[in-house]
Amino acid sequence: MLLKDIVVHQVYFWLNNKADLPKLIEGLNVLVPITSIRDIHIGVAANTEKRDVIESSYDASLLVTFNSIADHDHYQAAHLHDIFRDEYAGPLCKKIMVLDSIGI
Repeated sequence: MLLKDIVVHQVYFWLNNKADLPKLIEGLNVLVPITSIRDIHIGVAANTEKRDVIESSYDASLLVTFNSIADHDHYQAAHLHDIFRDEYAGPLCKKIMVLDSIGI
């Protein structure tokens, strides 16, 4: 199914200490109740065929979809997002990459 007119928020996390993965996953689950989220996926790198175009050095990933930019903005301003950023992502991660896109 072609997803049009939705906003996709992809985030990749590289941990300071790989042993903190359960704590980061706990933090990612803090985001689940945010009401503007359409769909959410929390994951780790899949064990797929290694090719030059595949980035798999990250420790965890988050994919969130929204029905609109306004819903995305609501998510960014949500108190639970602040908790995740300040208590989990900020202290645990050495690198975070965010990719936002909208369907056409």
